[in-house]
Amino acid sequence: MACGGCGCSAKKEKPAGPSGDIVETAASAGVFNTLLAAAEAAGLVETLQSEGPLTVLAPTDAAFAKLPEGTVESLLEPENKDQLVAILTYHVVPGKVDSAAALEAGTATTVQGGELTFSVESHGDHDHAQVNGVNIIKTDIETTNGMIHVIDAVLLPAE
Repeated sequence: MACGGCGCSAKKEKPAGPSGDIVETAASAGVFNTLLAAAEAAGLVETLQSEGPLTVLAPTDAAFAKLPEGTVESLLEPENKDQLVAILTYHVVPGKVDSAAALEAGTATTVQGGELTFSVESHGDHDHAQVNGVNIIKTDIETTNGMIHVIDAVLLPAE
């Protein structure tokens, strides 16, 4: 049953053990094609395949589709690489941070240097984690070099 407030499933699934690095895990999920294309354009694939550990707040393809028309295409242009790198590294936290640790800490500094704020919003029969007001729709996806948390919007660093 989906939550009316956010569309998430109140049912908790037991996460499977890690089967690949961050890039392999994201690719096998099939819903991070835009994120992976952006990481490629930004020259960040090797970083996401490094030993880590890293924690990635991964926007889905649907999250990127919420951006104003033409934004993704513009960011993928070579002349906008610095801006793309800043946005993508704002989604990465050094270390392997599970959802419980993130919520306990309340904040985290990103690889980009910005600050993320983690909170919980109540949705009737369950609580829902958020980062900077964006829903975390799936948490604690373990990879061989870190952790992925799936988010439903793209986080934009302060200018």
